[in-house]
Amino acid sequence: MVCPHIPLISSFLVMHFGPFCIGDLLKWILVSMIQFVVGKRFYIAAYRALRHGSTNMDVLVVIGTTASYVYSVCALLYGAFTGFHPPIYFETSAMIITFVLFGKYLEVLAKGKTSDAIKKLVELAPATALLLLKDKEGKYSGEKEIDASLVQPGDTLKVLPGSKVPADGVVIWGTSHVNESMVTGESVPISKEVSSPVIGGTMNLHGVLHIQATKVGSGTVLSQIISLVETAQMSKAPIQKFADYVASIFVPIVITLSLLTFLAWFLCGWLGAYPNSWSAESSNCFVFSLMFSISVVVIACPCALGLATPTAVMVATGVGANHGVLVKGGDALERAQNVKYVIFDKTGTLTQGKATVTTAKIFSGMDLGDFLTLVASAEASSEHPLAKAILDYAFHFHFFGKLPSAKDSIKKRKEEILSQWLLEVTDFSALPGKGIQCWINGKKILVGNRALITENGVNIPDEAEHFLVDMELSAKTGILVAYDGGFIGLIGITDPLKREAAVVVQGLKKMGVHPVMVTGDNWRTAQAVAKEVGIDDVRAEIMPAGKADVIRSLQKDGSVVAMVGDGINDSPALAAADVGMAIGAGTDIAIEAADYVLLRNNLEDVITAIDLSRKTFSRIRWNYFFAMAYNVVTIPVAAGVLFPFTGLQMPPWLAGACMAFSSVSVVCSSLLLRRYRKPRLTTVLQITVE
Repeated sequence: MVCPHIPLISSFLVMHFGPFCIGDLLKWILVSMIQFVVGKRFYIAAYRALRHGSTNMDVLVVIGTTASYVYSVCALLYGAFTGFHPPIYFETSAMIITFVLFGKYLEVLAKGKTSDAIKKLVELAPATALLLLKDKEGKYSGEKEIDASLVQPGDTLKVLPGSKVPADGVVIWGTSHVNESMVTGESVPISKEVSSPVIGGTMNLHGVLHIQATKVGSGTVLSQIISLVETAQMSKAPIQKFADYVASIFVPIVITLSLLTFLAWFLCGWLGAYPNSWSAESSNCFVFSLMFSISVVVIACPCALGLATPTAVMVATGVGANHGVLVKGGDALERAQNVKYVIFDKTGTLTQGKATVTTAKIFSGMDLGDFLTLVASAEASSEHPLAKAILDYAFHFHFFGKLPSAKDSIKKRKEEILSQWLLEVTDFSALPGKGIQCWINGKKILVGNRALITENGVNIPDEAEHFLVDMELSAKTGILVAYDGGFIGLIGITDPLKREAAVVVQGLKKMGVHPVMVTGDNWRTAQAVAKEVGIDDVRAEIMPAGKADVIRSLQKDGSVVAMVGDGINDSPALAAADVGMAIGAGTDIAIEAADYVLLRNNLEDVITAIDLSRKTFSRIRWNYFFAMAYNVVTIPVAAGVLFPFTGLQMPPWLAGACMAFSSVSVVCSSLLLRRYRKPRLTTVLQITVE
């Protein structure tokens, strides 16, 4: 039924309205709508760019389409009033705008996939929470379902099996296993019991838990992760500055090349340097030259250069978050690819941070129970992990029990227990890198390393010195105790190595990275630990401020230095390092100072961070190569370099299509990073320097 109407339409389009052909008038009207209504965004963007003294792809699109449109209007009017009808190219400007907009649409779709990580993180947060209600006597009287955004710190919440934890908090009742893989990347469910911390957005698997909320809203781990990923995705890597510079001079160069192309073809045609048959289809050498010129303007694509880095950084930061590695920005991602030295703190980084007392030996007439009570009383005010180990050991010696962890309401109970058997302490002071000193029963007590004891003029007996050396050679830390000016005993503490420490050190060496251990511990213990994990470069008995000096000494020859740490005393070093990596189990201060946050307390993520950085910038370099190669190859083709030999001429509409899809291809190249798989322990030793 449609076919019989086609001749009617054709005959209508060739009819004349005054001096104009109706078909040409319809083209003019329809293309004008595309040029100035649909294409209005290009004119606005080009105007803004030029007003600020810069140029971009929109300027090229406006120049190319406007040239084609204006020529076609002039040709139409010239033909109407002279009777000689040169060819018109209204469809060229319409198709260029259509292809460019279609390319931008595909680009937006592809770039949307780069932020999938943030969408997944946002979806983790539960919508509701079960609030446990209390009566006047403080007993639980019921429960009420509330919006999760209404949860306040201190609220007691009930978490059912199969439901999500509504806020960061601590378990006050119940036992269960919680799947934290969506936040930390740790695939094995984590056992939770009373005093265990829980993260909002993680999944409770088996038992019912009662938790007390500690952080809500923007203060939760999940919110901070989302904020870090968003900030990182918006940041620029230093390599982007090069791309911005190239893009800023790219458009003027392209416009110049376009003018030269037009002049070259027009002058050659005017002087008869090529046969008239070449320009016969275009009616004259002016139109023939103009089509080449427009193709050059339209095919050039500065956008591909501009997209090469930010799209890859967006994908990489999202992929990193999915693997428990948070990157704080594109600059950190770029620096990590060139890391030459990785400095490890010992306690809590290479070791598990779960110090336990293995030996308590007295070198005076004091009773062992009194000795432990004295030392525990002195260490009770310290926050150091070794102090907690001594306190737990002393409590177990006296009461055969285990101290509760210092978590919120449980902290009060702990203080009550300690006050029942510890001695009163005055003038307590912590001496970083050495130990502590205070007064008990009017007498000065020193608890710390060899330096602290000798500096205070206390003599260490030969027997104690030999015992101490034996402990240090077996990777144990010796804590010496002096009371009232005399040496009374020592305590041996061991902190087990993390099971992956040795293979991670080997993996880093395979990657061409030199591991270094820096610790405040004594030389013998440090060297024993370093030997066990395979680290050759050891710096021991280093004060917290001295760690930053070690980093600066390694940076003198231009080497990129990474620091991995977890404690407050690591913060200066994390800030001084080119790449600071905070173990997620560390303190808020350490995490604030770092460039990378390793959510899992696992050293494998150090290799993941460096490997992801190298893969990302390898992809960025490929993106730049493709973007540059595209322009180097296609601009001469569009200018007609091949035309004298092959007769190949690229029409402007096809040039517009090529330009649009070049941007899409760069984005799709970056999206290949979503297939990234982190190295596993079984394969990490096969990593080699590329």
